Amino acid sequence: MKIDRARVADTGLRLLNEVGLDGLTLRAIARELDVKAPALYWHFKDKQALLDEMATVMYRRMLDEDLPGPAPERWQDQLVAYNSALRTALLRYRDGAKVYSGARFTGTDHADGLESHLRTMAAAGFELWQAVRAGTTAYAYTMGFVTEEQGVQPMPDERRDGFDIGERADRMAAYPLAAAAGAEIFARYDERFEDGLRLIVAGIEARYGVG
Repeated sequence: MKIDRARVADTGLRLLNEVGLDGLTLRAIARELDVKAPALYWHFKDKQALLDEMATVMYRRMLDEDLPGPAPERWQDQLVAYNSALRTALLRYRDGAKVYSGARFTGTDHADGLESHLRTMAAAGFELWQAVRAGTTAYAYTMGFVTEEQGVQPMPDERRDGFDIGERADRMAAYPLAAAAGAEIFARYDERFEDGLRLIVAGIEARYGVG
């Protein structure tokens, strides 16, 4: 079967969930596709080029699966909706946040949504630089949160050894507050993410005086 960029990227995303980012190589993908590794270099010059395409596919799937319907009218709700959808999309893949972070989109699929959101923020009273800083701050929070989350839970139904909350509490019994904090630090990810995102939005409102 003929291979193309879309098939290679899709195979890369499927294989990512099995081997993680460190184990994902062009050679491994070539084996999965039953072709010789040099055949992939017609489509991607190196691993980073492949990761860029994989991140682009992740974004497109997020638009299709996690952001249905029209965008909310308020900029606050748009920030929350986008970043919540981004987290959901990243958690579908082992090392999803690492793949997505720093990737350069290979298309302009993101431009329409970004333009629309910036218009919403401008209409609310933000200057462009303020809108950009607000959006990138919320994005950085999401990426950092998911990176840490996947460090503990590589996949939603999987937890790394060494993160047993009860064992940690026993080990830190001499430090009761720090010991008790483990139940908050290493659990309740959905609730903590939502609360943290709302804190970011409230901070943006307070900093720039735009409600």
